[in-house]
Amino acid sequence: MRNRYLDLLRFLAILRVVTYHVTGYATLTLVFPAMSVMFALAGSLMAASLDRSGVGAVGRRLRRLLPSLWVVAAVFVPAMLLTGLAFGPKVLLWLFPISDPPANYWGGLALSPIWYLRDYLWFVLASPFVLWLFRRAPLPTLAAPYLLLVAIEAGILANPPTVLREFGLYFGAWLLGFAHHDGLLRRMRNRVLLPVAAAVGAAGLAWIFTHPGPRGYDINDIPLGNALWSAAFILVAIGRAPTGVTWVDRVPALGRAVTVVNRRALTIYLWHMPFVVALTPLVGLVGWSPRDPVGLWLRVGLVFALVGVVTLMVGWVEDVAARRTPELLPGRPRRTVAERAAAAPASPAPAGAQDGLVGAGARIPSPRRAVDRADDPPPGAGGHRRDAPAAD
Repeated sequence: MRNRYLDLLRFLAILRVVTYHVTGYATLTLVFPAMSVMFALAGSLMAASLDRSGVGAVGRRLRRLLPSLWVVAAVFVPAMLLTGLAFGPKVLLWLFPISDPPANYWGGLALSPIWYLRDYLWFVLASPFVLWLFRRAPLPTLAAPYLLLVAIEAGILANPPTVLREFGLYFGAWLLGFAHHDGLLRRMRNRVLLPVAAAVGAAGLAWIFTHPGPRGYDINDIPLGNALWSAAFILVAIGRAPTGVTWVDRVPALGRAVTVVNRRALTIYLWHMPFVVALTPLVGLVGWSPRDPVGLWLRVGLVFALVGVVTLMVGWVEDVAARRTPELLPGRPRRTVAERAAAAPASPAPAGAQDGLVGAGARIPSPRRAVDRADDPPPGAGGHRRDAPAAD
């Protein structure tokens, strides 16, 4: 069974990302460092996949990651080629973004979230070796990304490759996901975990407030502060994760929304930014300023509505990639075994049973057991799976 608390965290992270990209409110990045949380959840799932499938989990993760990207590329790459993007070998990076794929002037902004897939891909490729290393030397392995980032920020590593910088910024969160999966965070006593989180968080906040970026205290512009503050947030929010939050599913609309967003996290993430870019010029056309509260929140609503439409249209690709039965809107309530048994037609008595023709040693099949067997869903037919698509 899935941990619905972790599903709720991913649900909130996706909503926060979309809202932030529309509003630009820097405070949102401090209140909820969503990208690091998504990487931590993905790291936990990756460790679980490696434990089940070994190195083959890498291929499975890539299979679940790339098809949704290919749908986006099929729409936007031809449009960019027709509006100024030069065709060359690097265009193939849209099939496997080991590095930033090329984009033209508008595509670079509309498809900017592609960096998340680039980092995710690298982290997945590194995970088999790093998980092995982490389980032999957890503390040095966990400290390595943060030390790398300190070296970069201090100028010891001048002009590092983008991917190396991203390892310093976000791979620590991924490794905290490993620690969550292995139960290391759960085994830490509060008298240890909470002071560590407080110290790391205080260091992160101190760096943020003494090193503001071009957008003030937006942590996306302050890598070291981002990494430290995010680590503290993850230690508490995931390190002390409850085994579940049953109240989520007691509210049917909320439970369904959490399920849908988790099953369509990648589609929502990839498609929201083009709508943000497309709707921004419309603010001036109707006479609102870019920061007008009415226009701002109207854009938030429109972006979510348009993302909902495109998710209905192409979100099922995530089901195909995960080898689940495709659904337009996942999370349809499923009947319990008792409900299915009650709805099933009564099985007639075996021929001759009432005439005493069934031998004393013969077994009459139980209708209830037959219903249970017949209605058990095949693997991938929906329901809860531990190996859920990451957000990722």
